[in-house]
Amino acid sequence: MDWRKILIDGYNRIPESMQSIGGGLTQEDMDWQPRNECNSIGWTLWHLSRQQDAQIASLMNVQQIWIEQQWYLKFKRTADAQDTGFGHSPQTVAEFISPPIQEFLDYQRAVLQRSMGYFNQLTESDLDRELDEPWFNPLPTLGVRLVSILGDSLMHIGQAAYIRGLLQGKGWQSY
Repeated sequence: MDWRKILIDGYNRIPESMQSIGGGLTQEDMDWQPRNECNSIGWTLWHLSRQQDAQIASLMNVQQIWIEQQWYLKFKRTADAQDTGFGHSPQTVAEFISPPIQEFLDYQRAVLQRSMGYFNQLTESDLDRELDEPWFNPLPTLGVRLVSILGDSLMHIGQAAYIRGLLQGKGWQSY
């Protein structure tokens, strides 16, 4: 199988899973936290799209979709490109107010569309290009970063699914 098809398949699973996890939930459900210091489903889904948007935009050397398409307005947040959820305190997470699930899905699909366009421009040799990130040893390659972004997104999908299971118990997921 071609490396591009594998990446595209993996990244396409993100909005599919988001739909499954967030479907049928109220805003109260999306913002519920199992304990005060835990993430909510809504915050987790927002963060996974924000980190993908920020990292892919950085790799492409373009503005984030969050700012370019003014998604921050739909999420009632600021246009701060650094506000991806990394380093948020439990209080900041608790203050997050989820929009309807469709907003999460639409934002993720816009990020996904840009990501797919980027993947389609890359060559196999591009994947071996080392990134200028001296805080890592060894330096990561572009291919390593793309897999890392996907892995982080899938980890957050699992976290959101776990939180939904805590909220509703077994049997919430339809197959």
